[in-house]
Amino acid sequence: MSGILDLLNSPMGKQIISGVSQQTGQSTDKTGNLLSMAMPVLMGAMQRNASTPEGAEGLLGAISGKHSGGGILDNLGGLFEGGVEESVTNDGAGILGHILGGKQPAVESALSQKSGIDAGSVGQILKVAAPILMGALGKQASQNNVSDASGLTNLLGSMSGGGQGSKQQSLIESFLDADGDGSVLDDVAGMLLSSGSKKSGLGGLLGGLFGK
Repeated sequence: MSGILDLLNSPMGKQIISGVSQQTGQSTDKTGNLLSMAMPVLMGAMQRNASTPEGAEGLLGAISGKHSGGGILDNLGGLFEGGVEESVTNDGAGILGHILGGKQPAVESALSQKSGIDAGSVGQILKVAAPILMGALGKQASQNNVSDASGLTNLLGSMSGGGQGSKQQSLIESFLDADGDGSVLDDVAGMLLSSGSKKSGLGGLLGGLFGK
């Protein structure tokens, strides 16, 4: 099963990066770099949410309903042609609000400083990225007949791992809540921003993960 970073490195991923880049006016290099940081963070947040019965039920409902089959991935040309429709970005905003909650501004600010893209554009990119991520989940769920919390957990774990990158991707969960208080993405801002200067600890690990 393909991991989310494998998707970004695929021909489809290049199309996604190019389309998102055109949508926001950012360079493809910066957009690709941002998505390579943001997608694993969003996946990790989904894993956290799915660890509760209520969270798993909500995510299962989304990937078996509105995002079933990953239809958004089948028409990427249409998605980006003429600009992404407001209905898609509104959907993305709802997804982000659900999985990131009150941590969303801190995550966007951290990603902005790490990527060199202004926070407003980061927010717009994430609003497009979130429905695409849900589409990828829906497609994998349909192909693998995922219908319960156990299957969902396995799916999220597999997609977060991404084959050969599984060792690095397993670190995502560790920095989502570095102080262990159970708060989703509690320390992501600090981890992202410190990764450029620290060579050891979680900051160094995250810096290595994102190639910075």
